Amino acid sequence: MAARTKTSKDRPSYRCTECGWQTAKWLGRCPECQAWGTVEEYGAPAVRTTTPGRVTTSALPIGQVDGRQATARPTGVPELDRVLGGGLVPGAVVLVAGEPGVGKSTLLLDVAAKSASEEHKTLYITGEESASQVRLRADRIKAIDDHLYLAAETDLSAVLGHLDAVKPSLLILDSVQTVASPEIDGAPGGMAQVREVAGALIRASKERGMATLLVGHVTKDGAIAGPRLLEHLVDVVLHFEGDRHARLRLVRGVKNRYGTTDEVGCFELHDEGITGLADPSGLFLTRRAEPVPGTCLTVTLEGRRPLVAEVQALTVDSQIPSPRRTTSGLETSRVSMMLAVLEQRGRISALGKRDIYSATVGGVKLSEPAADLAVALALASAASDTPLPKNLVAIGEVGLAGEVRRVTGVQRRLSEAHRLGFTHALVPADPGRVPDGMKVLEVADMGEALRVLPRSRRREAPREAEDRR
Repeated sequence: MAARTKTSKDRPSYRCTECGWQTAKWLGRCPECQAWGTVEEYGAPAVRTTTPGRVTTSALPIGQVDGRQATARPTGVPELDRVLGGGLVPGAVVLVAGEPGVGKSTLLLDVAAKSASEEHKTLYITGEESASQVRLRADRIKAIDDHLYLAAETDLSAVLGHLDAVKPSLLILDSVQTVASPEIDGAPGGMAQVREVAGALIRASKERGMATLLVGHVTKDGAIAGPRLLEHLVDVVLHFEGDRHARLRLVRGVKNRYGTTDEVGCFELHDEGITGLADPSGLFLTRRAEPVPGTCLTVTLEGRRPLVAEVQALTVDSQIPSPRRTTSGLETSRVSMMLAVLEQRGRISALGKRDIYSATVGGVKLSEPAADLAVALALASAASDTPLPKNLVAIGEVGLAGEVRRVTGVQRRLSEAHRLGFTHALVPADPGRVPDGMKVLEVADMGEALRVLPRSRRREAPREAEDRR
């Protein structure tokens, strides 16, 4: 009797419980998501063939497709519309991610109330709070509207039932990790549950022409929690950023099928709710009658929006063998590079044995290289106890050789500084068109940039004073 050959249906198969990657043999580590001990046997799926079925809509030449159905509708929050590309497109699914307590629920509740109307109802589903808790927040931020419907649900079938009952134009789910489907095994927030919930809501949004806002959790590293597939399925991905101890909040577009991803929305979080900031530069400045040593202004680009920010530095004699290097709002590595450039190229030797503290004003984070020149000048001003000239902004990237390099958007940065009343600027060579009435000094290296410090008030470095003796 001939032995029965082993078919693919009889052979075992293995799948990663984290990302769903499949393989024919067991592995200790998933090569897709790099997780250990997540590959388990589950049995090979049967081979299936899909036969042609009845089409739902006929294919049309692209020129005959009605594009008016995808016209964006404003949300009532201009700063959010700026990031979305004009508003919410019917049928679009938006994923909003951010750290706990940053203000996601407050912003979306405000959006829900302002976008609700008799023709466009809004349904707010909360899975993390009770309906009464959300009502208290709505009273506090004045987000009460007769066409805003609220429900507390954690079951996917119940959420779909609310869609049939209310028939909203906008659905807000806070959050997608708290809703589960009874047909899928696993706890809420698991990979399979998040994929099933998101898939069901995306299908409902496309079929009904309903815009959907999904709130997503983030990991300790700030990345969106859950499978990466979720980011690929949705149409728009927004990151809600901000320091919990500061008022400023930024909404940054990471993915947008209906607009650009280089726009940033600025908001201010306060006791009465959250409001958009059309001109947020005032949060990052300290207006003084006279200049103070250790401060320098720069213009950073958040997306395409120029923002004037202030860099502050303080140097004191160190009481320990290893001096402190503390930063807030600045990258520690960039500050360390500027210290090395100042000591080697700028001949400022007083920084090596002193405690150095550097920070930004208003909680803004400066990570682009265009702020290097302002950081270096603030450190030099603090070391010499000499204030920089009043109404001066510094823009430019500083290299390890001490050269000042060009950066993008110099004309936009200068125009924003001129609009706020600044009259002098230090920039790299060839800045382009300069606003009328603004004096621009082009510098090629740190030696030329340091000449803006008045020599009469500079403190001598210890090494230089020793050489004179």
